[in-house]
Amino acid sequence: MKFPKGGSAPATDAPGSAVGERPEDERPPLRLMLTYGVQHILALYAGVITPPLIMAAAVGLDPVETGLIISAALLVSGLMTLIQTLGVWRFGMRMPLVIGASFIPITAMTAIGESSGLPAVFGASLVAGLFGILIAPVMASLIRFFPPVVTGSVITVVGLALIPVAVGWITENDASGVPTDTGLLLGGATLVMILVLSKVLRGVWGRASILLGLVLGTLLAAALGQVDFASVGEGAVFSLPTPFHFGPPEFQIAAIITMCIMMIVILSEGMADILAVSAVVGSKVDGRRLADGLRADAATAVVGPLLNSFPGSTFSQNIGLIALNKVKSRYVVATGAALLVAMGLFPILGRVVAMIPSPVLGGAGIVLFGSVAAAGIQTLAKVDYEGNQNLVIVAVSLGFGVLSIAAPDFFAGFPEWATMILHSGIVTATASALILNVFFNVLGGRDRRTEKPVEEPGPAPETVGSEASDRS
Repeated sequence: MKFPKGGSAPATDAPGSAVGERPEDERPPLRLMLTYGVQHILALYAGVITPPLIMAAAVGLDPVETGLIISAALLVSGLMTLIQTLGVWRFGMRMPLVIGASFIPITAMTAIGESSGLPAVFGASLVAGLFGILIAPVMASLIRFFPPVVTGSVITVVGLALIPVAVGWITENDASGVPTDTGLLLGGATLVMILVLSKVLRGVWGRASILLGLVLGTLLAAALGQVDFASVGEGAVFSLPTPFHFGPPEFQIAAIITMCIMMIVILSEGMADILAVSAVVGSKVDGRRLADGLRADAATAVVGPLLNSFPGSTFSQNIGLIALNKVKSRYVVATGAALLVAMGLFPILGRVVAMIPSPVLGGAGIVLFGSVAAAGIQTLAKVDYEGNQNLVIVAVSLGFGVLSIAAPDFFAGFPEWATMILHSGIVTATASALILNVFFNVLGGRDRRTEKPVEEPGPAPETVGSEASDRS
């Protein structure tokens, strides 16, 4: 999109770029930056707040503490998006990319959190973040080992692994697994409202259907007397973050290994999203710039635990928004990031989210988490299955990924450190996909083609509330 004369500024801060060379360096007028920045917030908000909500439920946080980690997730998302869009030294792509709390490590973090608490989660995330920063250049050079057959399999498993979380919200984690009549009503009504909104709304409002569905579902729950408003008034309205609010990080070997594996997956997803946004924007990406973007993704796992949040990744649904409205300016995304930082400094907003009844979250979670799996399936559709063993790679990887979902105690007989690592279906899916891809497609001295031949481009399908090629 071209803006009025005087509405753009020359690029001077990107290494190796000439003045006015890149479309992402345009500066629209301030009023447009605010308008389009708010659109990006609407597209990502539900995705940013969901991982901390899952973690809060897993470790039994009260509403005030839940509000705190939600605010922290918004704050970290805003800060790291500013770094990704504007760049700080060798961190940041200087592209219109949004970073938010990642869905990929959720199942691993809940397992760690349930057994050892949030300090162990934060300690493992810190080490994984440093590990990710170190390997970012290597990952950028090894992109051929992460073709769609690998990333698609892993992202699909991420979505499938999160579906039980949504079901647990609807049943309010009752031991019987049977929802109450009210829980079933609220979860079902929220799901229906999201689907109707997705049908009747268009553009950015359609992408915000999950957020709007949560609001309407909460209003229905309030009418039924199922919302506790008392906790909203507890705690400060405005507050600066307190580093390590839940205690100093703890470093456990098995948890660290698990999170380092998760970091490899996060970075592989980040590579796919960075390449996707470069195609949408029409800007070239070399190995150095790709590594700078991956460092920003990895650094979120360092900054996040410091401020009581979690590892993050690039959000692909915002790339779809750029393709939709044709606004390619990174300064638009940076404006939205500044608004996120401001929102993160008001814990009361987090407590408002924390009061949403569990069944309402469950109804939205079915769509949100299912969309993550659908994004993985969409990626797998790019794979060429003729004359190779890619179907076997997908089949075995999905099988290993679903194994711990179908039989949670399958690895219980293994040593404790191995059980913690293998308990995550994402770990087993990632390991099997990588190993099998190397075995079938790399060994023998050449890479075999794993993507379908390029066809005449058509309109990209949209997924309701899609989080990532997340992935999510």
